[in-house]
Amino acid sequence: MRKDSRLSRVLHILVHMEAIGRAVTSEEMAEMISTNPVVVRRTMALLRTAHYVSSSKGHHGGWQLAMPLASITLLDIHLALGESSLFTIGLTDEHSHCVIEHAVNAALKDVMNEAEALMLQRFGQITLDQLGSDRISRYLNKEQ
Repeated sequence: MRKDSRLSRVLHILVHMEAIGRAVTSEEMAEMISTNPVVVRRTMALLRTAHYVSSSKGHHGGWQLAMPLASITLLDIHLALGESSLFTIGLTDEHSHCVIEHAVNAALKDVMNEAEALMLQRFGQITLDQLGSDRISRYLNKEQ
């Protein structure tokens, strides 16, 4: 089953952009996350529409943050990318006449909805500057 890693990849890029402190090209970003620059441009355009980044053309052009990472939450980016399901678990509809299938689907849907609501609430509490400081320093301390 294919997973949607756009949120993770975009967060990776945004934290790098803050650390780099200058306009970053689509090619540089693509190299960071091992993808095609066209994919990066398409994704960054969604963030530009939401006013989280800006772009400029020319010799020193590229993408820049349009606001501080402390002003952007995980939820903001998730919503800017277009709401996708947080879970890849699917409900079956092969036996739509079966009451057992209906009961199973209802139970799974309730649990997934509760989990997703909790996850989105937590996304709204985490700003991107926290990703770049708290998490990285914890990771580096583990390595030593």
